[in-house]
Amino acid sequence: MSLRIYNSLTNKIEDFKPIHEGKVSMYVCGPTVYSKIHIGNARPVVFFDIVKRYLEYSGYEVNYSSNITDVDDKIINSAIALGEDEIEYAHKYADIYLKNVKDLGCNFPDNIPYATQYMDAMINFISLLIEKGYAYESDGDVFFRVEKLKSYGKLSKQNLEALDAGSRIDVNSKKESPYDFALWKKTDVGIKWNSPFGEGRPGWHTECVCMINDIYKEPIDIHGGGYDLRFPHHENEIAQYEAAYDTDLSKYFMHVGRLGINKEKMSKSLGNVINVDDLASKGLSLQYRLFISMQNYRNQVDYSEELFNSFVKDYDKIKRAFQQALFTLDVNNFESNEKDLEAIEKFKSFMDDDFNTPNVYTLILSLVKDVNVSIRSKEYDVLSRKINSLKEIMDVMGFEFPYNKLSEDDKVIYSKWNEARNNKDFELADKYRQILVERKIF
Repeated sequence: MSLRIYNSLTNKIEDFKPIHEGKVSMYVCGPTVYSKIHIGNARPVVFFDIVKRYLEYSGYEVNYSSNITDVDDKIINSAIALGEDEIEYAHKYADIYLKNVKDLGCNFPDNIPYATQYMDAMINFISLLIEKGYAYESDGDVFFRVEKLKSYGKLSKQNLEALDAGSRIDVNSKKESPYDFALWKKTDVGIKWNSPFGEGRPGWHTECVCMINDIYKEPIDIHGGGYDLRFPHHENEIAQYEAAYDTDLSKYFMHVGRLGINKEKMSKSLGNVINVDDLASKGLSLQYRLFISMQNYRNQVDYSEELFNSFVKDYDKIKRAFQQALFTLDVNNFESNEKDLEAIEKFKSFMDDDFNTPNVYTLILSLVKDVNVSIRSKEYDVLSRKINSLKEIMDVMGFEFPYNKLSEDDKVIYSKWNEARNNKDFELADKYRQILVERKIF
């Protein structure tokens, strides 16, 4: 079975066939860095890290980019309120975000473009859209002519006539049509750049499409992000790219479901936000990775302390199985690279089925159970196959459980401790145990 994914562009599960055989280009919209990210923001970060890992595991060469929006009204307003420089303020939170990425067990993307690094490209891109008649200037602002592009709405399936000008789109007297969206914003507040249209800064929808084009120079294979980005952000990216280059922006779109909390939307206004930093300070970042990565990525997930704690317990169970298995094989001098091939094939089939991680999770827990049984039964060949397979799966899912092999002297002390216990010489056994504790073996 080859990889099949749900393509948000067609609303169908499709065979995954990249534009260039053996190579995958993937771009995921990153954060606007005006505050710390919360655990809902972290969900796409974790998921697309797993997507990249699995694609590489499957033999693809992956070029993965995820941006940082470091110029935005929210950033500027927050910085001004605190009397801070906007760029320094944004980069302070960008650094916290990048730390959170590592806290969650994610690898950094191959490219982490910052919006402010691409200003010339954005100005040139907007100029091209004006030249082609898809954009127009209006008192220092530049807007995109939505109704000129007949394919607008192809991702979100939005019908322009059904949109409410008072709620779903901004009403602005500068616009030719209420559906039009800003490519360039005239401003005299905060950071701004010179352009042929006057001083201002780019619109958010233009930032991402320009960074994609500048990095890849052609349409990409996968464009991803949270479900909330489907409209208007990704829709407006598609519109601009198609208008400029007469081709699709991305072959596949993948959207990750929302994360609620206690059956409510997670939002700062409701005061129910849990930041990734909150979990990191408690040493629970990887436990959260386990919780969120084992949900169906397209479904909305409701976070509750009770549900999360069940994954905390499972994480400890998995970690303990690793440590006990590797220790058992080590002290018994048993080494083998053999794997449970049936388990590996099941893992691949689940992941190829649109990243069916709930089934992967069931497989992981089954392997943990098998590991514990084989430890007790002292079936070291079975134990080795099971733990090697579990390690391969957990590596792809982004979990490492380091183990320091015992020295020969450690093994001698362990053997003497075991012998003293069997001889019921508990005083001597306690002495050897203390040595093992000091060496952090127990």
